[in-house]
Amino acid sequence: MRGVRVGVVAAMPSELRPVAKRLGLRSGPDRRMVGRYEGVDVVAVRTGMGTAAAGDGTRRLLDAVAPDHVVVVGVAGGIAPGQRIADVLAIDVVIDGHTGAEYRPHLLAAAAIAAEGERAPAALHTADELIADPDRIAALRSTGVVALDMETAAVAAVCEERGCPWSVVRAVSDRFDDRLADRAVFDLARSDGSPDPAAVARFLLRHPGRIPGLVRLGRDFGAARQAAADALAAALGTLPAHPS
Repeated sequence: MRGVRVGVVAAMPSELRPVAKRLGLRSGPDRRMVGRYEGVDVVAVRTGMGTAAAGDGTRRLLDAVAPDHVVVVGVAGGIAPGQRIADVLAIDVVIDGHTGAEYRPHLLAAAAIAAEGERAPAALHTADELIADPDRIAALRSTGVVALDMETAAVAAVCEERGCPWSVVRAVSDRFDDRLADRAVFDLARSDGSPDPAAVARFLLRHPGRIPGLVRLGRDFGAARQAAADALAAALGTLPAHPS
């Protein structure tokens, strides 16, 4: 018997760090993080933000290590009323906002949610754009979408093309109704998700009144990424051994 090999995909360094710490991963070849947790071999990669980067990073992961299962882990923007920061979403369908294609995740995410307590199933919408228009949000809500991200559908498409089971573990980092995350805030990050210090400095000089909101966003983001990492760890501990 050999352990299951799980590939973990995160868009941003800040999403991958709590996963690496929680699972005890170490630096491996080609900027991957590797380790073994609860008998599961884990290889984690950071792809950068957006569907193109996520798809390319997932292909490289599948080519390099041939995982038995891939998990997208990180944060998502919540759009459903009543959501709490750091709620782990039980995603039962992922919608590609560009093509309309729908993808259904496999068991691992359900195991993660079960370990943390039952939560309502959710639809996740993936697109490269930041959606902040109230009418568009209302339209998405009407179709059952409760959260937004920029990578999961691309990862799902690659995995299904390659015949690799996949899951998604995301937690709510911000809520649309709070009106804290807009295009100006989104532009404070580089394409890999890391903060752009020069852009942050310019923004704070021009909009000092928004400092409390940015502090709150940072705190909420930290809580969400840790919740996702903890849920992933809980799920990995439920996986059976894979026959050699």
